[in-house]
Amino acid sequence: MKFYGKCLLAAQLLAGLLFVSSAQALTVEQIYSMPDLTPDKFASLFSDFKFHFHEEVQDFDTFVSSKSGDCDDYATLAADVLSRHGYTPRLIAVRMRGETHVVCYIEETGSYLDYNTRKDSNKLVSCSPGLTDIARSVAKSFGKDWIATYEFTYSKREKVKRLVNQIIYPQSRNPA
Repeated sequence: MKFYGKCLLAAQLLAGLLFVSSAQALTVEQIYSMPDLTPDKFASLFSDFKFHFHEEVQDFDTFVSSKSGDCDDYATLAADVLSRHGYTPRLIAVRMRGETHVVCYIEETGSYLDYNTRKDSNKLVSCSPGLTDIARSVAKSFGKDWIATYEFTYSKREKVKRLVNQIIYPQSRNPA
């Protein structure tokens, strides 16, 4: 009986380890195939990711497997994934003095996904859809004024951003 008890315990431990490792090894393909994925559910998948700045957008698989990246990585992946789930995402870059931040605005929810709020209880930031409204909201979260804002698309195949729209803060109002 002791032998069978030890075998059973070993089998349970092994099954537990397999479950833990598979739970931690989320892939982009698994995210794409999640049924009923909402922007809020998407954001919750990244609550344990670490911030690590990269000059360029990381390959989506690298971002997800390393659990490390920046706002560009998060927003571009969000736009790609959520568009496949029927949402209308808009990639918005907000330039402030000393930094630029990228978010993914979702038309259907009237809010944007922000890598900085992925750990918050309210992961989506409600905002009007206007480019200046989004820029103002993002800049306010940094305690700064915005200088310029850009709407763009991203091709993961070509690894290229394409400008859709831009607004430069008027010089007469631009903080020096």
